[in-house]
Amino acid sequence: MIRRFVVAVGVSFALVAGTLSTLPTASAVPARSQPASYTPSPIKWGACTAPSLVKRKAQCGFVEVPLDYSRPGGRKIQLAVSRIVHKAGVKPQGPMLVNPGGPGGSGLTLAVLGEFVPNHAGDAYDWIGFDPRGVGSSKPSLSCIPDYAGYNRPPYVPVTRGIERAWTLRSKAYATACGKAGGALLGHLTSLDTVRDMESIRKALGASQINYYGFSYGTYLGQVYGTLYPNRLRRAVFDGVVNAKRIWYQANLDQDFAFNKSIKVYFAYVAAHNSTWHLGTTEAAVERLYYAELHRLNGHPAGGKIGPAEWTDIFTQAAYYVYGWVDISNAFAAWIHKHDAAGLIALYGTPPFDDNGYAIYLGVQCTDTQWPTDAAAVRRDNWRTYFKAPFLTWSNAWFNAPCQFWPAKASHPVKVNGSRVKSLLLINETLDAATPYSGALQTRKTFPNSVLIEGVGGTTHAGSLSGVACTDDRIAAYLQTGALPPRRPGNRSDVKCPPVPAPQPTSSAAAASSGSAKAAVRQALSLSNPREG
Repeated sequence: MIRRFVVAVGVSFALVAGTLSTLPTASAVPARSQPASYTPSPIKWGACTAPSLVKRKAQCGFVEVPLDYSRPGGRKIQLAVSRIVHKAGVKPQGPMLVNPGGPGGSGLTLAVLGEFVPNHAGDAYDWIGFDPRGVGSSKPSLSCIPDYAGYNRPPYVPVTRGIERAWTLRSKAYATACGKAGGALLGHLTSLDTVRDMESIRKALGASQINYYGFSYGTYLGQVYGTLYPNRLRRAVFDGVVNAKRIWYQANLDQDFAFNKSIKVYFAYVAAHNSTWHLGTTEAAVERLYYAELHRLNGHPAGGKIGPAEWTDIFTQAAYYVYGWVDISNAFAAWIHKHDAAGLIALYGTPPFDDNGYAIYLGVQCTDTQWPTDAAAVRRDNWRTYFKAPFLTWSNAWFNAPCQFWPAKASHPVKVNGSRVKSLLLINETLDAATPYSGALQTRKTFPNSVLIEGVGGTTHAGSLSGVACTDDRIAAYLQTGALPPRRPGNRSDVKCPPVPAPQPTSSAAAASSGSAKAAVRQALSLSNPREG
């Protein structure tokens, strides 16, 4: 899950909890048989339009793929792709596909990622960015209600029947709008569809194998690709690792508890710098102030725009990453001490809004596997979770509530099996809330030739290539030679590194992530999807 300005690059998969005992899991459902083979035409490379790509003289084009891979001769759609080729004078290592997460994240500009790898280790690769089907510059691109996440929404916590009714009607209206806007595309937005698109991109590039760098939800795509096409996957880096055994309902429960922990780490940071912000001297004091203001904003939005829902969304960013801690704290203090809402409004965003990332997020999440439709069960499970983890539970629930009314038929997830993947580097911080650390440990088990780097004690989601030498230098060494650090026995990480460090109170979010891959990922996502993973 990620909010508008939050790149829960990222899964941001905020999920409505259902009756868990009746829901299919990835481990329980066999992978579907492969469809008839499809080979796209080679890419006709041309000029790019995104400034970051133009600056680097990248190439852009489209890959034509079937809407429905079971009917390869039928209707076609187009995937927008970009390329920054390997440097002259080095031995080419082949294409490196990059996915920022989401679902729904635009990855077209992520061809720039190679320049953030230390020691010029990215120079030997052709870095390939792409917009998944339905996203960004791909054709068609899905939008249902552009300002759905605009201002003046109901509070998230349904303490009255009126609030619950309002969110239920909003959710149903959004699903209906997507049914009208999406048409046939809506039935072909599963993770499996995107993985088959990745294989089509490989073919269009004329490559026998691909390398892959996936963030957040992109790690799930990589797991499915490695399951279906293990001999086509050369080297891979998964940062912010999805637990494929818990998609997608169970993952919500994991996230709700994890976000409740990570936001407390942020509150403790604010308290540690009380001399700067004067918001409380203990974590508990800052937390009480946060919730007190949340309740005060009900009916009295800050600046006429930031109510309880928007307030929650703004602080969700702090639970995802350390990068924005200073900007959020400045806005928090300005509102508390001066009733100045400008900082809050700037963090939330201003019109025109764009729901493309959210529409595709739901298009994937709602059809990868069956969502619960029993409203009473959903209500019961979320209240039970809320009483233990109040920070994000109902926000998550309503974010995914359109899935209860989704007009496209649900599918079954692929049973992930990493036994035939020869090489994989996993990265996860210990207190990552969007993709809890337990998911990285599970993926390490599933992929016996993988190695896990742990950012010990950190709360940042998918933060590799942010300047932590212990992590980034090992990524560089792996991409240069293919050699992984030694794998250690037991259910544990193989390498322990420092986490992405918390910023000093005088820095800004831009300064904290400047020159890092995270800045590129944030730009790629356009900070538009509330819940990218």
